[in-house]
Amino acid sequence: MFGKTIAEETKEEPTTGLSETIIAGDHTPVLHPPNGVAENGHNMEARDVAKRQGRVYRLKPAVKQYAWGIRGADSRVSRYALESASIQSIDQSAPYAELWLGTHPSGPSLLDDGTELAKVVDAPAGQLPWLFKVLSAGKALSIQAHPDKERARQLHLQNPKQYKDANHKPEMAIALTPFEAMCGFRRLSEIAVNLRRHREFAACVDIEAQLKVFTASPVDPCEQRAALMAVFESFMSCDPEVSKRQLDLLIARLRSEQSSAYRGSGATHINPPSGDASGALNMVESPWERKAARAILRLAEQFPGDAGAMAPLFLNYLLIAPGESFFMAANEPHAYVAGEILECMACSDNVVRAGLTPKAKDVKNLIEMLTYTMGGPDIEFGRLEHADEGSHTLRYTPPVPEFEVLVTTVEPGHEYKIAPLNVPSILICVEGIGATRSAPGPDGEEPLRAHQYELRPGRCLYITAGTISLLLSCDAKYKGPLRVARARENLNYFCDRRAD
Repeated sequence: MFGKTIAEETKEEPTTGLSETIIAGDHTPVLHPPNGVAENGHNMEARDVAKRQGRVYRLKPAVKQYAWGIRGADSRVSRYALESASIQSIDQSAPYAELWLGTHPSGPSLLDDGTELAKVVDAPAGQLPWLFKVLSAGKALSIQAHPDKERARQLHLQNPKQYKDANHKPEMAIALTPFEAMCGFRRLSEIAVNLRRHREFAACVDIEAQLKVFTASPVDPCEQRAALMAVFESFMSCDPEVSKRQLDLLIARLRSEQSSAYRGSGATHINPPSGDASGALNMVESPWERKAARAILRLAEQFPGDAGAMAPLFLNYLLIAPGESFFMAANEPHAYVAGEILECMACSDNVVRAGLTPKAKDVKNLIEMLTYTMGGPDIEFGRLEHADEGSHTLRYTPPVPEFEVLVTTVEPGHEYKIAPLNVPSILICVEGIGATRSAPGPDGEEPLRAHQYELRPGRCLYITAGTISLLLSCDAKYKGPLRVARARENLNYFCDRRAD
């Protein structure tokens, strides 16, 4: 599991204006200019690529201060940003939402000298195929989905200001703290229960769509999807005045029921809709219904009058434990609610929003693009990549070729050697204090270049493709382990697909 460690708020030593490589045993900075471009500004020749292999660069990630971020030093993003010298101080009143590690033009990482990371990346146009993030959510993000490649190209052509690139954005989240999220549509049977029990929700959906929900064959996936699409489209197309009024009524009723439960035995009873002579709905709520009701009240406080607060009635509401992960494919609805995660995705910033946001919404495209698959994502803990005395690595591998993440833990008094990779990677320290230095290769050969860096939570390194082995170590004097996360291209994509 991942613990919560607050980094010491120390300032970095001033840099020379050039990125520095420390030679072990000498400690003399070897100064080198950015290696992605030649002196004349053109791309370097292929024969010079080897000069960039086996290098390690300290990184300054980009910081995003979206309104939903956790404020001040309570945010892991702010502490990491301070430790990595991306910011010089923390504003206790400001939100710190995301830390970006990668080459996306909307938030490129920088080397110590201010050079953009893309200048030293050996990849087409200097772009990594993935984007690595730390996310600190103090309140809910928008109800959203990310387009597939075809729709991303269309959206970018039609509206490049809102959709800034033409790439898809499948993404994977790894929880650093307990993390709440709405992911994927509920089963149609659960939505039917919610329509019956919450007359305010039903009032936002037309009768024809409700009828499809109640009459869809449970063994016909096409009927199920058609019914789900009908009810979602009807709800999202409801007159805003109607949905706001019904939300107010729903909030008042849920608060009343919650108050009654606190005064009574603790069990919550559902009041039947007017005219329900059978009283069949006057029964104790199931756990998932109580969770949805609490979530609605919470979202309504954060976004007053926004009908998106009813989203827990048609989206799965999940609580993810530290160390657990889930994958969100393109064209699947979700909204992260609270907590902190590592997040890795294809290199894109495309978001199609539909609720719980003051930003531009694109309901039409969202309705059209969704797959209407029911059920939440699989929750996984990561595969054990290695386990030695005093260290282990968990591998989080999604079903896409662009990225995967490895999380390595080194206990105090131990060390672990990371083998060289033929692809570039980015490493971030997420917990503990330790160090990394270059190590002999698999056959004992000495590294072309020697590197040594102290690791504290938030410090980040870009590791070029090629001939570099790194030794991670955690001094015995520390009480807790060193934990680092490393993003790279998915080297197990084809292997895992064959195994499946």
